[in-house]
Amino acid sequence: MVIRRVLAPRIDFGALRRELKLPEQFPPAAQREADEAAAAPLPPAADRTDVELVTLDPASSRDLDQAMHLSRRGDGYRVRYAIADVATHVRPGGALEEETWRRGQTVYLPDGNVPLHPHTLGEGAASLLPGEERAAVLWTIDLDRDGGTVAVELERARVRSRAKLDYLGVQADAEAGRLPDPIALLPEIGALLTARGLHRGAMNLPLPEQDVEPDGDGWRLVLRGPVPMEDHNAQISLLTGMAAADIMLAGRIGLLRTMPPPKPEAVQRLRTAAAPLGVDWPADVGVGELLARLDASEPRAAAFIDQAAELMRGAGYTAFDGELPQQPEHGGVAAAYAHVTAPLRRLADRYATEVCLALHAGREVPDWARTALPKLPEVMAVTDRTASAATRGAIELAEAVLLEHRVGETFDAAVLDVDAPPSGEAKPGREPGGTVALDEPPVRARCTGDLPLGERVRVRLVTADPVQRKVLFARA
Repeated sequence: MVIRRVLAPRIDFGALRRELKLPEQFPPAAQREADEAAAAPLPPAADRTDVELVTLDPASSRDLDQAMHLSRRGDGYRVRYAIADVATHVRPGGALEEETWRRGQTVYLPDGNVPLHPHTLGEGAASLLPGEERAAVLWTIDLDRDGGTVAVELERARVRSRAKLDYLGVQADAEAGRLPDPIALLPEIGALLTARGLHRGAMNLPLPEQDVEPDGDGWRLVLRGPVPMEDHNAQISLLTGMAAADIMLAGRIGLLRTMPPPKPEAVQRLRTAAAPLGVDWPADVGVGELLARLDASEPRAAAFIDQAAELMRGAGYTAFDGELPQQPEHGGVAAAYAHVTAPLRRLADRYATEVCLALHAGREVPDWARTALPKLPEVMAVTDRTASAATRGAIELAEAVLLEHRVGETFDAAVLDVDAPPSGEAKPGREPGGTVALDEPPVRARCTGDLPLGERVRVRLVTADPVQRKVLFARA
């Protein structure tokens, strides 16, 4: 749901692209391989085109990785989840595979993405576009009445999506009671899976995200939170990722998405911060359950959620072959978890999926996938940083452009974070302050001065520099 949007002038993101050394086009050999793969007939696979799958993504997306069909199975459920089979289109050892390793993942910018694969594949022959037969890896996951997994199957298959659905449209359909049959059970299954996650200790930060989107000749700075159907959809992806992790751990080879569980002392610090912020935290309620109850539009709750982000640090990829990892879990998921559901946009998913297919069929993992595993964590870490820098850089640039002619004005803001820890000792090297979120326009930036955490304050704009992408406020 869009909470607020503000029109910004024209913005040139070219300098950000050059700064991050983002590639402008694919090498000719890689593009040629992609074009040839796109024109080639689909390889033999199980025919599952009778399954009435649909995709659910942002309205503008064309790189459609996933399609689903949900049904009842006795007093339980059956989840069919088709994932684009990118490995059928990318030849091991070829120029296209080499280029995807250089890119690592799709980088999204307001003026256009920098894709992992050429558009002929990523938004064409490999994308699960409606009405088209596509190569897919079809996961079939059976659940009991409480959402617990009781059986998992996966296979290479030919599939055909029936419709391209988007979050806002599907949310409206859900509220009107007219969800399409293939996803009519999504709210029911999503709620069960969410409840199971909270019970085992999963955590999610319900803060709205900033985004920059085109609007005519200019750009909109947008603050948005996920609609409920988006959260339900994410639960299907998490379910599949956990099933993949279980397969790889049982086979003693794979690639996990890991994050250390929160340290008890960090949880205690957060608990100490709850009372001053007016957050009621009963002793028998877990962190994830508490966060799910909070209203991020309320300043004190938003400040508490921001503090909780400290519990979710250190995410990365862990490869293993033979010896199991000492710490296989993802602290936010509160379970072992793997990335397998976005191979059009993430390099790692292609290889993790191939491992799962081999293990499930009782075959040896192909050498091209096995030898890639130990190299993937570093590649993904580097490209994760690039993607994050692109996202944050674009927002910072939009904020600075939006505000550059308003230096000296004052605004209402909520204090989300402060430099001084509970001990009261200020961080060295800069003037005391913290982070504030403006009510209007939806800007989040540094502010100097004595800031009361979780309270509303008036702040004065000191700096708005588009060249340095810097915005600075001072308490008024």
